[in-house]
Amino acid sequence: MHLSEITHPNQLHGLSIHQLEQIARQIREKHLQTVATSGGHLGPGLGVVELTLALYQTLDLDRDKVIWDVGHQAYPHKLITGRYNQFHTLRQKEGVAGYLKRCESNFDHFGAGHASTSISAALGMALARDAKGEDFKVAAIIGDGALTGGMALEAINHAGHMPNTNLLVVLNDNEMSISPNVGAIPRYLNKMRLSPPVQFITDNLEEQFKHLPFVGDSLSPELSRVKEGMKRLAVPKVGAVFEELGFTYMGPVDGHNLSELISTFKEAHKHIGPVLVHVATTKGKGYSLAEKDQVGYHAQSPFNLSTGKGIPPTQPKPPSYSKVFAETLIKLAEDDPKIIGITAAMATGTGLNKLQEKLPKQYIDVGIAEQHAVTLAAGLACEGMRPVAAIYSTFLQRGFDQIVHDVCIQKLPVFFCLDRAGIVGADGPTHQGLYDIAYLRCIPNIVLMAPKDEAELQRMIVTGVKYTDGPIAVRYPRGSGYGVPLMDEGLESLPIGKAELLRQGDDVLLLGYGSMVYPAMQTAEILSEHGIEATVVNARFVKPLDQDLILPLAQQIGRVVTMEEGCLMGGFGSAVAEVLLDAQVNVPVLRLGVPDVLVDHAKPDESKATLALTPAQMAEKIRASMTIEKSVVSV
Repeated sequence: MHLSEITHPNQLHGLSIHQLEQIARQIREKHLQTVATSGGHLGPGLGVVELTLALYQTLDLDRDKVIWDVGHQAYPHKLITGRYNQFHTLRQKEGVAGYLKRCESNFDHFGAGHASTSISAALGMALARDAKGEDFKVAAIIGDGALTGGMALEAINHAGHMPNTNLLVVLNDNEMSISPNVGAIPRYLNKMRLSPPVQFITDNLEEQFKHLPFVGDSLSPELSRVKEGMKRLAVPKVGAVFEELGFTYMGPVDGHNLSELISTFKEAHKHIGPVLVHVATTKGKGYSLAEKDQVGYHAQSPFNLSTGKGIPPTQPKPPSYSKVFAETLIKLAEDDPKIIGITAAMATGTGLNKLQEKLPKQYIDVGIAEQHAVTLAAGLACEGMRPVAAIYSTFLQRGFDQIVHDVCIQKLPVFFCLDRAGIVGADGPTHQGLYDIAYLRCIPNIVLMAPKDEAELQRMIVTGVKYTDGPIAVRYPRGSGYGVPLMDEGLESLPIGKAELLRQGDDVLLLGYGSMVYPAMQTAEILSEHGIEATVVNARFVKPLDQDLILPLAQQIGRVVTMEEGCLMGGFGSAVAEVLLDAQVNVPVLRLGVPDVLVDHAKPDESKATLALTPAQMAEKIRASMTIEKSVVSV
């Protein structure tokens, strides 16, 4: 059977190990070819090919539910659930999503782009099944990195309290999240990977008991206790922890041995209550370059499959915002040992791996634990340190209560650096950094800022580190800057709450925030070609707003347009409208940004065009609104 013929996972039923191995090879070939062409997550999916095939051969996917944590590793799942012929459109506009989406396939039982959610969702489905008197299996696949997340541990705690609720948790242990795992749990899991499979020790022990005289097929209570005692001697500490928490522990199992996986999953399905199957896999399995560099090949832009090297750009790109952030922070940290960089398992993505290399004592990776990262930073700030929490906008959402309760209420000087703010592209709705302006500006005591370019980011990093009156945050986009000259020495901070006047005109006031300042300038040039002269202001701060500059200009010009790369509801434009309303400056306000919709996966430029956020489209909207205003006035 060829992989292209599989449109339903139940077609795996009855296939021999040899046939499954052939399909596994085809999955890896398709996986590699697609990611090399279009980019995407590489290592995670390559590591779970056999795991996926073995698990699905033991399930009835017309009834049973499988919940994948995050979805980095779900490309093999997509390839055997009817999406082979569309897989070449991976992460492209209107193509196959990079993560699981309930609206994309009946086999995508739960969507997720953030880690540590699968056990909670699976337990919810299992409890609903039992409440309705139904009978189907529920399996959650979670990585060892995601297992360190507090939500996963909360779910394990709850599931272990439900001894009659059938639930299978498959621990995909490849010793990695995106970067190497940190913490006590991964350390113990490493011990378990080197331990003999517990289930086979105890099964063999039971078989030996059954051959004793007068024992037969049933074990006496005494011998059962002996068996359990022997099992506990064999189970390393973490296995014992799972057992004590109410799970039947099985493993570790070779994650690339189909026979062993299938027999283990079949055995797991027979048990009553929650079961955890510990599967040891190799991230990047089958592609030697990815096996050797599991961090670098976690996800890739298009690359040459034979060499593993990325396709070079036609011309050199300016440095990325992440790189500018990291290098600026390192310069400051070299002179101030109180500066501590904090990441939540995203060292490479945020650029803090550079701080780790240069100043390891001033670097902390907490693992996939954004809530802990925020409150840890609060604790550091209490003792006079200068914590810099570098967390993607989409992931900081997970620490919202901690920002409110532990940082802002106590007015602690924590510096939040929100990478990937705005429209991020191919990862889709779960990763768009569109909500941080709205979810942060409603909290008392915090200062919010965003740079127009990489040079201004440098000054904002200095501003954030030096600000000690309370929490402060900066948001900046994914990707390269504009190529403006950077400052090597004499980095200066910015005055809090002060905007920058960039261009003057009498017809309309354009207020740009962060990544929308340059587009605002381009929009002004287009408007000028149509006889409309705009004043352009780089707001720099959304909280506090520069009312001393904005209010007089708004009153004088009489027409305001706000531009932001974030949600309109509660965002920068809302902040400006509120200030104008409170000051009783009654002028028309046009807010340009992301409306109340989810932004799907596509290239950022494609998404902006869809949302009418290109300079030409914004200029047309402004001209249309001014035409409407004139017609209303004439009436």
